[in-house]
Amino acid sequence: MSTDAPTPRSRDVYTLVVEVGRKAGDGLPDKATGAALLCYAAGVDEAEAVRETVAVLKQADLAPLDVTGHGTRAERTEAGDDIDPEEIALMDRALSENAVIVAQMTAFYD
Repeated sequence: MSTDAPTPRSRDVYTLVVEVGRKAGDGLPDKATGAALLCYAAGVDEAEAVRETVAVLKQADLAPLDVTGHGTRAERTEAGDDIDPEEIALMDRALSENAVIVAQMTAFYD
């Protein structure tokens, strides 16, 4: 029997776009039909980052409908994305705080 402690898995920050629908008390503008939220979420993998993001948004009385992953900072850089310093600062904050950061909200209207 091994007495070695498990090695902690390294965390990364994932860029996610979450579409939300309407729900009473969601704080979205009155005539909005939903919204898209740009989020940076820490996780050992993208699946964990998605689960944590959905849980946080539900706690905030939002109704997540769909999540699209856009990868880690390294993956985005490799793909040619231009990541500005403000975005990098938010990613660094999400990682250091092991948090979900909602960076931007775009409301949808009919």
